[in-house]
Amino acid sequence: MSSDPCLASAVELAKAIRTGERSPVDVVEAHLERIEARDGAINAYVTVTAEEARAAAEEAERAVEAGESLGSLHGVPVAIKDLEDVAGTRTTSGSLLFEDNVSEGTEPFAERLLDAGAIVLGKTNTPEFGLGCTTNNRVAGETHTPFDTSRNAGGSSGGAGAALAAGMVPLAQGSDTGGSIRTPASFCGVYGIKPTFGRVPRVSRPDAFEAHTPFSHVGPMARTVDDAALMLDVMAGPHPDDPFSLPETDDDYLGATDRGIEGLDVAYSPDLGTYPVEPEVAEVVADAVDAFEECGAAVETVDVDLGCEQSDVLEAFYTFARVRWQSLFDALERQGFDPRGADRDRLRPVVVETILDGPEPTTREYKRADRTRTRVYDGLQDVFEEYDLLVSPTLSVLPFPDGEEPTEVDGVEVDPLRGWVLTQPYNMSGHPAASLPAGFVDGLPVGMQVAGRRYDEETVLAASAAFERERPWHDAYERL
Repeated sequence: MSSDPCLASAVELAKAIRTGERSPVDVVEAHLERIEARDGAINAYVTVTAEEARAAAEEAERAVEAGESLGSLHGVPVAIKDLEDVAGTRTTSGSLLFEDNVSEGTEPFAERLLDAGAIVLGKTNTPEFGLGCTTNNRVAGETHTPFDTSRNAGGSSGGAGAALAAGMVPLAQGSDTGGSIRTPASFCGVYGIKPTFGRVPRVSRPDAFEAHTPFSHVGPMARTVDDAALMLDVMAGPHPDDPFSLPETDDDYLGATDRGIEGLDVAYSPDLGTYPVEPEVAEVVADAVDAFEECGAAVETVDVDLGCEQSDVLEAFYTFARVRWQSLFDALERQGFDPRGADRDRLRPVVVETILDGPEPTTREYKRADRTRTRVYDGLQDVFEEYDLLVSPTLSVLPFPDGEEPTEVDGVEVDPLRGWVLTQPYNMSGHPAASLPAGFVDGLPVGMQVAGRRYDEETVLAASAAFERERPWHDAYERL
């Protein structure tokens, strides 16, 4: 175990706290000091709940001393994305409309983390309403990757990824509607997994079905695969108020990380059949894929046929996104805001341009997007009929400075907002997909996306952990 509690894994911290080797008070205080020292340059946190965390740590220490039954995350610090509610804590959603909003309730997954003994350090930064693949808003500003604080951390869970890499928390929750866990995991050199749709419940009202358009997921982010698996063990499971939540299983995600991957069939696609990728990124991922063979799996390069071009995938995604966020603005109006009128200037311009000023989809366009989604689903399923895993780059590019989104990749013109992410197909299909650190280019991290069959997070985690053992990346955090 690292002598620095801020670089120790959550699994190590939980064990050390349980045995009395470490004090939860000391662990929390060390992380708060780290946030104080480092977050000025990185800007991962919107709100730090220091006093509440200290009080929870003292209570956690009393429970250890009293010999009480302890949860699997007892005394372990965790960060929650600033889109999600924790009662009594500010939730801004990255919007000036909610700059002073304090949550009254707590999301089910957060309740589970708290019930397992986790201690919330605060809320991490996100673009306004989570809309974007970079993290910047008018409440807290831009979040930077700790590997180069002149560059963006990615989005929309950018604060989570940056806080992890900088040692400001061992576990962080992310959410993913188009790559929002995997994109910052790639830009910040950490591990993040988007589980199968419905694995971690999302409870939304008055629209209980909004997460379907497109598939919106909650999942864990961490510096190690074991930590993410431990966190997923706590977060996963059905909830009666989520109509899409999956039934209870006997899956053991942490246990899966000890499995070998001998005999697995791994499909490697350099581009998911349609995405341009910068050569320096492609080279790192192509080298990293060899690690699966070194671990005993069979790797084969495949041509993925999604049944459409990248532009078609993006057009369908924007159709779903506009429906989803137009519905959000309807909800804001019911709360007394006027996002289409008097409050329009309080919204970030990209939100106005993408949603309010964008074409409002017709029902025919929506169903056309569903047909694209079906072709994407079928194309992925064709791969998973023959292979256990599908591996690709997570992103086409390296982390870039804020406001300098790429307009072309490897000489191909792309949409600057989302044309450089290879993540959206899995939000359309619901398959589990993770991003793990594959290597570096001039000190900047490159992510590799590992996806599995629907409902099979265990194999994704097993392969991720095998890769981590073969090609560990943890020394990179020591150098930050």
